[in-house]
Amino acid sequence: MKLFVGLGNPGAKYAGNRHNIGYMAVDRIAADHGFGPWRSKFQGVFSEGRLGQEKVILLKPETFMNLSGQSVGEAMRFHKLELADVIVFHDELDLAPGKCRLKSGGGHAGHNGLRSIHAHIGEAYDRVRLGIGHPGDKNRVAGYVLSDFAKADADWLDDLLRGISDGAAALAAGEGAKFLNAVSLRTAPPRSSTGNQKKTEPAPEPEAPEPADTRSPLQKLVDRFR
Repeated sequence: MKLFVGLGNPGAKYAGNRHNIGYMAVDRIAADHGFGPWRSKFQGVFSEGRLGQEKVILLKPETFMNLSGQSVGEAMRFHKLELADVIVFHDELDLAPGKCRLKSGGGHAGHNGLRSIHAHIGEAYDRVRLGIGHPGDKNRVAGYVLSDFAKADADWLDDLLRGISDGAAALAAGEGAKFLNAVSLRTAPPRSSTGNQKKTEPAPEPEAPEPADTRSPLQKLVDRFR
């Protein structure tokens, strides 16, 4: 069993925030893969389903971001899960918008949701880092992550979420490279190599040779005066 955790803040006020991209990711997985209804438990809401051969629980903590670890820890203890079973989806300032990376273990880099999870379960869990870009000034970070995605972000955001859903079964199976490839096929599809090829005219069909003249000299002379 795997526990997929989407980080965000509860309530309509925050639903479109950049900080809630983790919520958005697990919502898309639930919708595309026929997961059960969202139910309240573990200081959050959860949904159960299958991704490939793996049973998966999707969890959205509703403790607010800086207390996310309480919810994750409670769900882990209830289902007797190990750290290796936990995958957290979260926003990442240090990645360009639309980029997706996997990370196993390591620091929290100042992310309040990860900081709380570290405090409650440790750091040896997997993360799906979802790039939202950086506002360019650390003093603007709080306002930036708690602001909604711009309309101009809609296309790349949709591609990213679709790619995550496409690769979700591979992620649950521990096939990280296959998961990232599925995301890449949505966010950076390969360009057709035929677009730059010059069009060539079809080769002309060879002309049939004229038949040989088998007339006698006398016949040629007769035909000439007809």
